[in-house]
Amino acid sequence: MMNKIRILVVDDQNVVREGMVAILSLQPDMEVVGQAENGIEAVNLARKTKPDVILLDLVMPLQDGLTTIPKLKDISQNFRILVLTGFAQSGHVYQAIKTGALGFMLKDTPRPELLKAVREVAKGQASLNPSIAIQVIKDFNSSPVAPKDDEFRERLTRRELETLKLIACGLSNQEIALKLVVNERTIAKYVSSVLNKLHLANRTQAALFAIREGLASTAG
Repeated sequence: MMNKIRILVVDDQNVVREGMVAILSLQPDMEVVGQAENGIEAVNLARKTKPDVILLDLVMPLQDGLTTIPKLKDISQNFRILVLTGFAQSGHVYQAIKTGALGFMLKDTPRPELLKAVREVAKGQASLNPSIAIQVIKDFNSSPVAPKDDEFRERLTRRELETLKLIACGLSNQEIALKLVVNERTIAKYVSSVLNKLHLANRTQAALFAIREGLASTAG
């Protein structure tokens, strides 16, 4: 029997929230376990329902998304948070990622891309879309999640560096494995090693680091 991705949808706009629930509920591998219209409700529901993925709006009454993310991570580091908002203000994107969000999508994202993002986040494999990441490079440089280090290439093996480049291009572990012709478990080890060596919290931060260092444009 298929293990469904358990999802909590958080948005203060009823039409948007119910629309998301309708889309997600039609997927055979997904199950919506709760709905919340503000951050306070989201924290309470997350504690009760233990979702795999939390679709989280940023602008909400009582408690906004940026305030809610660290509260959710305090409950469980296993919560995978996908921010879904109507705009991509660079400071908000950077702060969301810094506090633990794995993905950042716009509400006008086409349905197939949204569903793909949910599935990737559920696996812990989401990376920030480069088109959005570019908007936060300025913030990332002024308050980096990893120090700017011209010698970082010397700390990574050739395969780890190739993996980092492909993370910056938005590829999942499975897609990277196919491209490098290795086992997906091997890529997971490369990713873990990259994060440890660069002192990064997740692959989304790794993607930002790589984009800042110009690696995305050199991926072959």
